[in-house]
Amino acid sequence: MNATMRRIDQVTNILAPLAVGQVMTLASNVVGCGFILAWNLFSLIVEFFFLSRVYRIVPALSIKPPTVEGDQEYLERSERRGLQMHLKEITNLPLCFQRFRWLLSTCMDGWRAYYRQPVFLAGLGLAFLYTTVLGFDCITTGYAYTQGISGSLLSLLMGVSAITGLMGTVMFTRLRKSVGLVNTGIISSCLHLGCLLLCVCSVFAPGSPIDLSLLMPYFSSGSSAEPGGMASKRQKHTYPLSGGSNQPLLPDRSSIHWTNNTVLFDNVPSGMAPDSYISIILLFLGVITARILWCFDLSVTQLLQETICESERGVVNGVQSSMNYLMDLLHFIMVISAPQPQHFGILVIISVIFITTGHSMYFLYAHRAK
Repeated sequence: MNATMRRIDQVTNILAPLAVGQVMTLASNVVGCGFILAWNLFSLIVEFFFLSRVYRIVPALSIKPPTVEGDQEYLERSERRGLQMHLKEITNLPLCFQRFRWLLSTCMDGWRAYYRQPVFLAGLGLAFLYTTVLGFDCITTGYAYTQGISGSLLSLLMGVSAITGLMGTVMFTRLRKSVGLVNTGIISSCLHLGCLLLCVCSVFAPGSPIDLSLLMPYFSSGSSAEPGGMASKRQKHTYPLSGGSNQPLLPDRSSIHWTNNTVLFDNVPSGMAPDSYISIILLFLGVITARILWCFDLSVTQLLQETICESERGVVNGVQSSMNYLMDLLHFIMVISAPQPQHFGILVIISVIFITTGHSMYFLYAHRAK
């Protein structure tokens, strides 16, 4: 069921950009935004109807299951927490402080429940995989535009990436039947790390805009004597154009304007191109093949479903989701700290370090589980 739902998700990722792209091409961007808004409102109604129907036809969803030996301790802790909160409410603290203490206590209890689970390392490893710029999000697409990739080619690459994700779901079901769930996660982790080596190679390949001097402090004794000198030059990225002149890649924001296809820069010739496309080819080759990550994601998801007792399943999955979003937020903070295209190679290396750490946590969990 998990694999089937993921296949539906990947097929949607293929069809949705095609449909919206046609609307924007035949009409306008405004009409395309209106189409997306109307589709989401319609989907909200359908989703509410289906969820309500499932809730009605499965009465067990509205009934607390009978306690078993593993759940009794959790219920006793809940009763103790309820008594403690009752005592807090009758204190003279203002209501806002009482609510804050209740929120803090709830979060702490959730983290304790998450930490006690045998699959704690596997879930934390999955969260670490969210701190990455190696995915088809706005950051990677923006970098691709700066490297001379057209919008049509980028859309095609996104479709190929979704197809690769579909292949990952098929591989998951077959591997799980052959080698088991834990070993499936190990195999998918190794494949994922192998694919990301291509991304690391792209950082140092011809055509890469990385500037290793950025690793040095921006302010030094030499630059302090010349304010606006070397420090400002480090933040400029230039392309060697075919005509032999250099143009700044990221001009002042006022010179950016939107068209129906992509973002153009007024003071940069439309025919600009890097010296070599080897770097960007290796990057996207690694990103697309790394969609086997979906296989690892499904493995950890099913481990969380099978190994956590029902009474704590909602709490633990809530903490897992918060960890995923927290690590995803971290990768946006990374980009804010290093926003220029020549910073992207450094972000790729940091992303690979986070991903390797996450997979290492899963390897440790698998070793303990066996």
